[in-house]
Amino acid sequence: MKAKPRYINLRGRLLDLFRPRVMGIINVTPDSFYSGSRFTVEEALIRAASEMITDGADIIDIGGYSSRPGAEDTSEEEERKRVTKAVRLLRKEFPEAIISVDTFRAAIAEEAVENCGADMINDISGGEADGRMFETAGRLNVPYVIMHMKGNPRTMQLDPVYENVVAEILSWFGKRIYRLHSSGVRDVIIDPGFGFGKTIEHNFEILDNLSDFSIAGLPLMVGLSRKSMIWRTLGITPEESLAGSTVLNTVALLKGADILRVHDVKEAVQAIRLTEPLRKEKMIV
Repeated sequence: MKAKPRYINLRGRLLDLFRPRVMGIINVTPDSFYSGSRFTVEEALIRAASEMITDGADIIDIGGYSSRPGAEDTSEEEERKRVTKAVRLLRKEFPEAIISVDTFRAAIAEEAVENCGADMINDISGGEADGRMFETAGRLNVPYVIMHMKGNPRTMQLDPVYENVVAEILSWFGKRIYRLHSSGVRDVIIDPGFGFGKTIEHNFEILDNLSDFSIAGLPLMVGLSRKSMIWRTLGITPEESLAGSTVLNTVALLKGADILRVHDVKEAVQAIRLTEPLRKEKMIV
């Protein structure tokens, strides 16, 4: 089995993955599914990023397009305004921070990286929404997170069907990873896309078999934070789902996750510290 890369190159700065890392979520949207991640005022945005960095976030992920199930479309111009303003602001306030741009639009990714200071791209569509994304990521020479999503945010939860959800996602990744490398993308991070075109049962099956994704030989990111698989299973709300998120993040760490994408940074960092002695004996390479 091919060993996972132990570093990703962020515009000349290396981030090691010898221990799992935390990506903090900041949504500059008015309708994110979790209200605690929405920030549209400059002072609140700076305060949120500062708290995440203090709590131990390694990466700040900025998104301007709501991907909650059934979300209305956001125009490219509106998303561009939201994202570029936020990236510029946080780059100025936190010059040493690693900033990821959460977008499926190549033009926005390009502007965020070239003109605003973003360090990496997080694409929930895995290149499906914009055929120029792989070439753009290769030309920009930044790490690229490829996430699996069945359908789009407006349709993804309308009865998603798989014969074998893990095998189908792995096959999907295999075809696109080859194309990414051919496009010049050196640092590829895979994300199975919990909650994106999957039922609750699919999500738990993916989590149970998460170690299977090590076959790709690439860093693995998971986004379980406050997802509906938690709050629907427990009969609570997203706002009440911190404990459940920490439980599932812990499971993901023990099954080989390299990056946790979360709303609650402090608790994710604690989970990493507490699982580290266990992971040393079971490290997937």
